[in-house]
Amino acid sequence: MGARRRWVWRLAPPIGLVIALGVSMLVGARSLSPGLDAALAVVELAVLMAVVFASVHHADVIAHRTGEPYGTLVLTVAVTVIEVALILSIMLAGDGRAGLARETVFSVIMVVCNGVVGLCLIVGGLRYGEQGFRVTGASAYLVVLMPLTALTLILPTYTTSAAGPFYTTTQLIFVSAVTLVLYGVFLYVQTVRHRDYFLSDPGDAPAGESAAGSPEPRQFWESVVLLVVALVAVVLLAKSFAGSLEMVVAAVGAPVDAVGLLVALLVLLPETLAALRAARNNELQKSLNLALGSSLATIGLTIPAVSVLAIALKQPLELGVEAHDIVLLVLTFAVSLVTFGAGRTNILPGFVHLVLFATFVFLIFVP
Repeated sequence: MGARRRWVWRLAPPIGLVIALGVSMLVGARSLSPGLDAALAVVELAVLMAVVFASVHHADVIAHRTGEPYGTLVLTVAVTVIEVALILSIMLAGDGRAGLARETVFSVIMVVCNGVVGLCLIVGGLRYGEQGFRVTGASAYLVVLMPLTALTLILPTYTTSAAGPFYTTTQLIFVSAVTLVLYGVFLYVQTVRHRDYFLSDPGDAPAGESAAGSPEPRQFWESVVLLVVALVAVVLLAKSFAGSLEMVVAAVGAPVDAVGLLVALLVLLPETLAALRAARNNELQKSLNLALGSSLATIGLTIPAVSVLAIALKQPLELGVEAHDIVLLVLTFAVSLVTFGAGRTNILPGFVHLVLFATFVFLIFVP
């Protein structure tokens, strides 16, 4: 079974790339009938999910070779590339979606900080009772995540230079630069200055040393190449999938905000499974690295990338969230400070985080 699965991950990226090129040519060549358009949307979703899973698998192989915390960084960067591709494709499709980046980033924070963290705490708590983690590592994530969230999602609602929840071009450039600086300093702390903050155990092997069972050099470089192919395939598939996703949301009568949630769930699904697996193996610190690292990378990399392209393409970029979303953000971070303040946790905060996530999803459909 393991060998068969490896072959699937090897074949998925090149096959996905071929299908992505074929779909692009088919859509560009002629207008499709509604039936064929719906069938094509299903194929696109299936292929996109397979390629996303394959890309995360190969990023995970690279992560095992490079060690922590570099391994988690590889995963988060790969996921961010996928996310940016999907956001930009949907933003530029049709009449454009000025608020999609905001909806997706907000959804990622809610999914990760409440949904994924809650499930990890429950899965680990039910199996082990209590699980420990490094307070210094969790605090490092939160101390950067909270101001970045405020600067990118809350402050635009209250600035006055531009009407509505928008930044002016100057403000957008400044906030993007500050975001990159903060994320860059965090990466320096994570990978150089205080790497031990993010290790599961003080005796863990330093990053870069091969642990038992780490992939061979041939497998490592194979995964590097296939990861690049997979990311290219995702970018191409995202262009044609963008219109299909909005069509499906409109067909089922879901609110437009559900598009951001669907993008977040699609992008985060492989990483969520990896975090749950780590929690089940009593590696809660790794789960937190994957979860909180995803939300931090989403703001630290996605917002600047989308901002630069929005300015270059002269596309409006709506960032500020509404009042009830601000309440959810403040409550999420307040609960997170309590959850990660003691170094040990159990199922109780896990259920609290899940209730906050359920509230977020409920308010999308019943605002």
